[in-house]
Amino acid sequence: MLGHIGVNVHDLVQAKAYYDALMPLLGFEPYIAATDQFAYRPINSKPGTFLFFYPALEEAPYSRHRPGLQHLAFMVESRAAVHAVHAKAQVLSSEVVHPPRLFPQYRPHYYATFWLDPEGFMLEAVCLREEGDT
Repeated sequence: MLGHIGVNVHDLVQAKAYYDALMPLLGFEPYIAATDQFAYRPINSKPGTFLFFYPALEEAPYSRHRPGLQHLAFMVESRAAVHAVHAKAQVLSSEVVHPPRLFPQYRPHYYATFWLDPEGFMLEAVCLREEGDT
């Protein structure tokens, strides 16, 4: 299991506002809020990966098509949660890459939505349960 992931962003304040609105829907809570970084951890001390954000120290455009971070996928408990995350991404004016749907080419019951955050990072909310499973 990964302990944590660090992500550099151009605008730390903008990124924090964006992720503060989104992360509770993805099962994360605030962990660190400082002037030079912020971070989230799994809600209720559940096992999982912590996510840290830092200010970028070099000016360069990000592309998920270059070597480096391609996307981050967050596991959610239900298809309804996938839809809730999709709705929040739209409220946050995110560019939706794929609205909620099945992706059987990945594996059976792979239900997900993909969108871009303000930096252009592709994010995903995915549920692996069959429709109607709780």
